[in-house]
Amino acid sequence: MAGRRTDTRERIQQVALELFAERGYDKTSLQEVAERLQITRPALYYHFRTKEEILAGVIERLVESIEELVAWGREQPATTEARQEILRRISGLLSDQWRPLFRFAQVNQGALEHHPGGDRLREGVFSMVSLLCAPDESMERQFEARLAVIAVILANVPVLFGPEADLSRMNEVALRVASKLIADEPAAPATPEPPGG
Repeated sequence: MAGRRTDTRERIQQVALELFAERGYDKTSLQEVAERLQITRPALYYHFRTKEEILAGVIERLVESIEELVAWGREQPATTEARQEILRRISGLLSDQWRPLFRFAQVNQGALEHHPGGDRLREGVFSMVSLLCAPDESMERQFEARLAVIAVILANVPVLFGPEADLSRMNEVALRVASKLIADEPAAPATPEPPGG
């Protein structure tokens, strides 16, 4: 029975995030969420009393998944292979359970900015990036680690690549680019060719 209740809660959160992304958080009512789900408002209230509760639940799940990833990553050796696996896991979460929240965040930045879970979310993201580069490494290496995460995130923003973009292909390419950025041997800086050479 608990499994069905969890599934229903997750479905409500997913549909609510879709509506928040389409219409905006402030413009979406719980009635509209219930209508999209084809359930009654009392049935919705059984799980969530307010939009704030829905968003808090989504952020909590996101933070928990980041914390699980960070805990796993801290147990891994400091190797290129481990960092590549961390990037693969970030990519997997982005293309699965993080995607609805990511779409929501693109449209509703203000709602997340002042949310009580926002600080935990920011700390989690910082911890996730620190798995790819230790704080005492050079500024260049720290920048490369952040760019690697951004590359993986960008693969999940189809608007940047057009409506015909193949998300799975973009994820593959993003992981290859990101892996180069966090490799043990950073790429040598490009040497400009002399004029006329």
